[in-house]
Amino acid sequence: MPLRIGGLASGMDIDSIVKDLMKAERIPLDRLKQEQQTLQWKQDEYRDINKSLYALRDEVFSLRLPSTFDAKTATSGNSSVAEVSANAAAVAGTYEISVSNLAKAAYKTSTVETAAYTTGATLEQQFGFGATAADKTLAFTINGTEFSFDATQDSVYTVVKTINEYKDATGNGLGVTASYDADLKRFFLMSDNTGAGQQIDVKDTVAVNGNTLMGFALHIDKSQIAVGEDAQFTLNGTALSKSSNQFTINAVTFNLKGISNQDAGGNPVPSTVMVSADTEAVFNSIKDFVELYNETMEDINTELQEKRYRDFPPLTESQKEGMSDKEIELWEEKAKSGLLQNDPILNKVVSDLRKGISDIVENIGGSYTNMTEIGITTGSWYELGKLHLDEGKLQKALNDDVQGVKDLFTNDSAVDNEQGIGIKLYDAIINATKRLIDKAGSQTGFTTVDNSYIGKKLSSLDDRIDKWEDRLLDVEDRYWKDFSRMEQAIQQMNAQSAWLAQQFNSGGA
Repeated sequence: MPLRIGGLASGMDIDSIVKDLMKAERIPLDRLKQEQQTLQWKQDEYRDINKSLYALRDEVFSLRLPSTFDAKTATSGNSSVAEVSANAAAVAGTYEISVSNLAKAAYKTSTVETAAYTTGATLEQQFGFGATAADKTLAFTINGTEFSFDATQDSVYTVVKTINEYKDATGNGLGVTASYDADLKRFFLMSDNTGAGQQIDVKDTVAVNGNTLMGFALHIDKSQIAVGEDAQFTLNGTALSKSSNQFTINAVTFNLKGISNQDAGGNPVPSTVMVSADTEAVFNSIKDFVELYNETMEDINTELQEKRYRDFPPLTESQKEGMSDKEIELWEEKAKSGLLQNDPILNKVVSDLRKGISDIVENIGGSYTNMTEIGITTGSWYELGKLHLDEGKLQKALNDDVQGVKDLFTNDSAVDNEQGIGIKLYDAIINATKRLIDKAGSQTGFTTVDNSYIGKKLSSLDDRIDKWEDRLLDVEDRYWKDFSRMEQAIQQMNAQSAWLAQQFNSGGA
């Protein structure tokens, strides 16, 4: 915007005059911007509703899956021997387990204390190999893999780090972890896994003055190969073994913790494991759904019933200039209110959700055909579809016939009135979110182009606003040119008047 100074000849406040004239010219532009702001607010509110529906969709998704209702729980009669858990595929029943041996890793440890380590000490300084510049290399193998070190440069912690960071050509590690405890003055080697298939075979291959690193310095016994052990246990009378203390059999996961006690005859005493339907998990899933459903319906109904203040349009920038922040906040609170009042899309969402909840599911074999029978009822008319949960009735329904509750939610059929509640609600929510995206777009979209109804309108308004702003610049420039010509004319008249006055004055003299 160029610097303009007017009124030097006329004495008029040209800047104020032009601003006042432009206020009238800006009225159509302000209306476009107000329309744009209203649409942006509506878009945000539609998208907020969609967020709530997405959360409800995720909750309902689990209720359309049979696995949710097939959840199992497992309890151990002696958790000091075995801890247990079960997934949906587990068969309900009783198991007996006794443990005679836990799975162990292969390990080797210094048989006596090593020489003390001081900070920064090399292998030579700690162990005194008598290394020279010509004779300083120490080497050993672990399970056939050789490691070589410089006694005058490397430390015991270099040895640890080299073993632990080893990778072969295919990127696999040694399968053995090394450590050194300076306080205990001992070196440790342990296989990464347990089981009889694990081993640690150590051999010194290069010594300095006859002194080896593993045998002489670290006191590792090389005479025998260390091997791991399998877990040994009896399950329902059958002797079994596993390389790990944690394993899964028939969808029941066992985590062995200790050896079973023995009876008077020296035989392991079995511990009982019970696997049963996890009705508590199903109960919590349904309860969480009811709570989130009510929250979502409340959000939507609040928008549908919110009062509309049509005398409070969005503020223009010039209007905001004369208001405090609090006044602007209170005004915009009313301007945003009721933008989705009686919105047909939201009314459709509410109708579909309420229908999905209240429909009877026909031709299913269980004890229940509708939500009321398992303790979920719709409140009074003024509660606008709010659900009420009778927790005792739901728990009884699950205890009496969990399969019937499962069928009520998950029955899959091409016939509409035979579809389970979970399937119907999920489809209703998917359709609702699609309609809202078509209307207002999505905040999570990967495209920068918003092809929704509101998105296209906002894009059109952007173009119209840009054209109006360009037009107003031309109008303002024209006003200034007009006033500039007036100023020039007045200036010429003033100059002529001054010349005439000078002529009259000189003639009279």
